[in-house]
Amino acid sequence: MSPFYLARSASKLVRRITSEVSVELKILSEKWRLLLAGLVFQYIHGLAARGVHYLHQPGPTLQDLGFMILPELGKEMGYISETLFTFIFLSFVLWTFHPFILHTKRFYTVLIWRRVLAFLCASQFLRIITFYSTQLPGPNYHCREGSPLARLPPPQNAAEVLLINFPRGVIYGCGDLIFSSHMIFTLVFVITYQKYGSIRFVKMIAWCIAIAQSLLIISSRKHYSVDVVVAWYTVNLVVFFVDKKLTELPDRSAGSASILPVSVKDKDTKLKEENTRLLNGNSADSADWRPRTQMNGKHIENESHVDNESVKT
Repeated sequence: MSPFYLARSASKLVRRITSEVSVELKILSEKWRLLLAGLVFQYIHGLAARGVHYLHQPGPTLQDLGFMILPELGKEMGYISETLFTFIFLSFVLWTFHPFILHTKRFYTVLIWRRVLAFLCASQFLRIITFYSTQLPGPNYHCREGSPLARLPPPQNAAEVLLINFPRGVIYGCGDLIFSSHMIFTLVFVITYQKYGSIRFVKMIAWCIAIAQSLLIISSRKHYSVDVVVAWYTVNLVVFFVDKKLTELPDRSAGSASILPVSVKDKDTKLKEENTRLLNGNSADSADWRPRTQMNGKHIENESHVDNESVKT
């Protein structure tokens, strides 16, 4: 491969990335509010999980069908489920940014993340309600009786709570069980790829990985089986109903690079133009070509029409 070819390919890639960045920044300038709200809610969700840890009361592990069927991985092998989740998370993030590099583009990155964050926030809101409603004794090793991490002492100040001891406080949290946060992210990512992804084989693999993630979470004793089962039907229902409320994403695979979402300003301008045409006696519909004349302040659409009020018998 010649240096000239490599330089030419690199130049094309830079131009492609630059062009995509300018398009995405234009969309971001109009759609940033929901993105920011979604990111802020991620912090609120973490804060809620930290708060329920103060309420956690360790106790005997509850009887669980998944614990009976699946072998326990043990404390030393607990990293397997986290490794798989990290792979799922990073793979999805990289896929959402592929329009910056590849020729094939089906969506805009800003818009896909607005959608994903809407699904995540709705699911996490329900999750906060459920794990504050009933606190179960955590099955994870650091949440069991005798572990120094199972109970949190009362906070000394507000900063201790607000900083949520990241990332240690997130990794070693207890009490936020029903339903699994890992499964919320996993299922939202898989469902999103199912709808907007283009490789059928990858879609099949993604669902298999989601099932494997579910089993590993239970085998690692990070959640009870009910936490995983509830996540499966709750997240799917949340995505189903929230998706119906959101505006469908423009499909870029048609080949047009100018299919951008219409801004509110453009919509208002278009509506004013249509109203102006109507007031001037011209239909907004170009198919309505009939001539109109005005008599006594009323529009008459054809010559054979006679105003009853103007005729006296």
